[in-house]
Parts: sequence; C-alpha cells; structure tokens
Amino acid sequence: MRRIALLSVLVLAVGARSAFAQEAGEAALSAPDTAWMLVSTALVLLMTPALAFFYGGLVRSKNALNTMMMSFIALGVAGVLWVLLGYSIAFGGGNAVVGDFSMALLQGVGLEPSGSIPHLLFMAFQGTFAIITAALISGAVVERMRFGAYLVFIALWGLLVYAPVAHWVWGGGWLGDLGALDFAGGAVVHVNAGAAAVVAALVLGTRKDYGRQALLPHNVPFVLLGAGLLWFGWFGFNGGSALASNEIAALAFVNTMLAPMATLVVWTLLDYTRTQKVTAVGVATAIVVGLVAITPAAGFISPLFALVLGGLAALPSYYVIMWRARTRLDDSLDVFAAHGVGGLTGALLTGVFAEEAINGTADGLLFGNVAQFGIQVLSVVAVFAYSGLLTYVILKGMGLVMEIRAIPKEEGLGMDIVNHGEEAYTNGEGAVLLLDEEVAAIVSQGDGMTKAASM
Repeated sequence: MRRIALLSVLVLAVGARSAFAQEAGEAALSAPDTAWMLVSTALVLLMTPALAFFYGGLVRSKNALNTMMMSFIALGVAGVLWVLLGYSIAFGGGNAVVGDFSMALLQGVGLEPSGSIPHLLFMAFQGTFAIITAALISGAVVERMRFGAYLVFIALWGLLVYAPVAHWVWGGGWLGDLGALDFAGGAVVHVNAGAAAVVAALVLGTRKDYGRQALLPHNVPFVLLGAGLLWFGWFGFNGGSALASNEIAALAFVNTMLAPMATLVVWTLLDYTRTQKVTAVGVATAIVVGLVAITPAAGFISPLFALVLGGLAALPSYYVIMWRARTRLDDSLDVFAAHGVGGLTGALLTGVFAEEAINGTADGLLFGNVAQFGIQVLSVVAVFAYSGLLTYVILKGMGLVMEIRAIPKEEGLGMDIVNHGEEAYTNGEGAVLLLDEEVAAIVSQGDGMTKAASM
C-alpha cells in the first residue's frame, strides 16, 4: 500500500509539473505580439508580388510576364525549400558557420513559444525574407536568363547562400556573436542579393540589344505601384523584425517611414540639378534605396538619424547607377546599385548612428564605439565575398549541365512567349497561348521574325 501511495504521489507530482509547464508555455505567448507578427508576415509576403510590379514595369513589354513570374515563382520554390531545409540550416544549432538539420521538415517546430510568439509563426516570418531575397536577384538577369535555369539557381542559392548567411547573423553564427548589427536584413538580404546580382549579370553577359538601343521601361505606372506597395510591406519587414508589438517595433516603423522620405528629397534634387527633370522611375528608385538603407538600422537609431541616413544613402546609389550605365555591366534593373550599395551604406551607417540609449544594444562610432563600425565593415565584406563567390560557383556549375541563357533569337522574340507561351498585352480579344512546337517554329524562322518582334 505504501508503494502504491508513493507511486500515486509521484504521478500527481509529474502531472502537476506538466500542467505547470504547459501553463508557463502558454503564458509566455503574447496575444498582441502574435497579432502584430501575423500582420507583419502577411505584409512581407506582399512585398514579393509588389517587387514583381516594380521589376515588371521596368522591362520591355515582350518580357513583362517573364520578369514578373521570376518574382512570383520564388513564392513557391524559395518558400517550400525554406520549410523543408532552409529554416533548419539558418536557425538550427549547428556551429558558427552553418546550422544543422535538426529542424528539417519542421521537426520540433510547432506552436510552442519562440520568444513571445509561436515558433511556427517565427519560421513563417523568416521564410518571407528568404523568398524576397531570392526574387531580388532576378532584376539583374531578366530578359535573358532561361526560366528553368532560374528556378534551379534560386533553389540552390537559397540553401547554399541565403540560409548560411542568415545563420551567421541571426541564427547564432559568428557575425552575430561578434556583435554585427543587422536589424532586418541590410547584409543578410540586400548586400547578399546585391553581390549575387552583380556576379550573375557578369556570368550571363549583356542582353543582345544592350548598348545598341534604348532598353526603356514599358509601364512606369507599374513601377510606381510596385514602389508604393513595397513601402507598405516594408513596415512589416522592419517593424516585424522587433518580433514583438513593442517600443522597438514602433521605432522601426517610424524610421521606415522617415528614411525613404529623405532619400526621395535628395534624389529629386540630384535629378533636377543634373537634368532639370524629376523622373517617375527616379522617384520609385529613391523610395526603394531609402527602404533598403534603413533596413539594418531601423531598430538601432533615432528618427532624426533615420532622416540623415536616408538622405546620405541617396548619394552612392545614385552615382553608381550613373556609372553603371556607362559600363558593360548589364545589371538590368540596377539591383547592385539599389540593394547592394544601399544595403552596404545602411549597414555601415548603422555602425555610425547606433545609440544604446535608443536600442539598448550598442553604440556606434558617433557615440564613441569605434569597434562597432569595424564590425559592420567586416560583416558586409564577408557577406559580399561569400555570396559573390558561391553565386559564381553555382552558375558555372549549372552551365556545365544545362543552358542558362536564352539564344539571341529567343531574346528577340521575347521571354514571355519563349518561356510561358503567353503575352502580357495583345490587340486582339485576349492573350495568345502558344504550344511549344509553335514557339519553336517561330524562333526557327530566323532573324527577320526576331527583328520584327523586338520592335
């Protein structure tokens, strides 16, 4: 009887302990934080379709669908691979360089708390970053990269480049341990994508008409619409990176509003001084550059410094775009200038303007912490070098087993018809849907059809 009584007491104790642990777990979850992160995840997911409109408007009409599809398809390819492997590589235990496979296939990723939100929600929020980072690179290769090759590329790049870099900074890796400040992805997203973009543009080479005819945007209202939607989504991108509905989220939210305003003013003055005109494409580009630049600093600097940072960020990106147009670097939509240079500028200025009194994390150079600026320099150099090198290896490796670029005749006809059998615009009753053999027949007709289609 004594043994039975003792066993009963132990069972009750274990049960009470389990119930207490469950209550403690539930208590750790915050309904306001969870609600804000649900909204933020949706906002960041919206940014990829917004990017499709931004990029799609900047290309010629015969390539509009293909360009937009390069963003939309990332929702599937990058998103699924993030769930299966990417999240574990980025946030699994592993070591200082890369995570492990302990959370592959979402093992152990459920509704238990991760901070004050469900672990599953944290995974989903981070997944939206992986998706848009892959989509960003497409702007450097549009109008000439085969769609199938692009799918293979973003799949490999997401697992081999994005996930390890995210681990370095946010997943317990060496840059995070060193103290690198990257609130929402200046290095992880923008420097990373910018480095991949410039290398991809160099590996693929120039478009067949590059330098011989003006490659003009076909739909500037699309560009403005995309920029506006990106700004809207970016409030979740930066504000959500506080991972809570708190004062840091409010700070990041306000800084995300202010910095692009300052970039827009400075960019407008630069445009007006140089050409006496203020272009809509320039306005849209300025907004994106300001958003990119404030991303690493959003939760670390004061609102007034956000204005300063936004204004300063306009200068290098503006002049890199001017320089790039005079070179043989066919970074089609200036991903490097807007995201690579903008992200680098923002990351470095974070190391200047960061204020511990504001963020409770670290001071920057302006407040006496010289070492922080050095850490920021190291972080952007390391990410740029790794991303650039691995992008080169991936593309060269792919080139050994498949064609990664369209032939000149296909470029002339347009990537919409060649890759999708559809047209963005038509003068008839609807978009044309062509069978594969019909596309092949049109391409094989030669230069006459090519030239006619490119007009």
